[in-house]
Amino acid sequence: MSALIEATKAPDYPAEVVGVLSNRAAAKGLEIAAAQGIATASLAQSKFPTREAFEDVMTRVLESWEVDIVCLAGFMRILTPEFTLHWAGRMINIHPSLLPLYKGLDTHARALADGASRHGCTVHFVTPGLDEGAPILAAEVPVLPGDDVDTLSARVLVEEHRIYPEALRMLAAGEVAFNS
Repeated sequence: MSALIEATKAPDYPAEVVGVLSNRAAAKGLEIAAAQGIATASLAQSKFPTREAFEDVMTRVLESWEVDIVCLAGFMRILTPEFTLHWAGRMINIHPSLLPLYKGLDTHARALADGASRHGCTVHFVTPGLDEGAPILAAEVPVLPGDDVDTLSARVLVEEHRIYPEALRMLAAGEVAFNS
């Protein structure tokens, strides 16, 4: 999220961050955004009777900010098909693997356990299937002898910070489009 905020400060960047929403009130991103004068909101899913009720309020908040594109960053909730279809083509996520490899959690540990020689990250459109949306950009890093989860994760994170702002720029500039 910080990398996206920094990228949008460039005068020729085709998007701006208008709000940051978290499902955790203590999320560091809310503090970072507020310090930059960006609107923030937090919604605890546990306070809602259903996922649909939670997502309805999320949609209302996002629409009140007149959001065009939703960028997920550390949002670790599976979203309903209705929510993802509402934002289809306008919601992207960054995933710490070279999709379609290692969908879901613990991607670095799984790559190491498999003896992978390469790993990386992918920015993709969000669809109802877990980490199944069309990729926008990916970046590869080598898996080095002696790597552990922390060292591999750190190299992937550098690439995440590089490609996520570029993928958002491409989408906001109309250089990439969602094909359902």
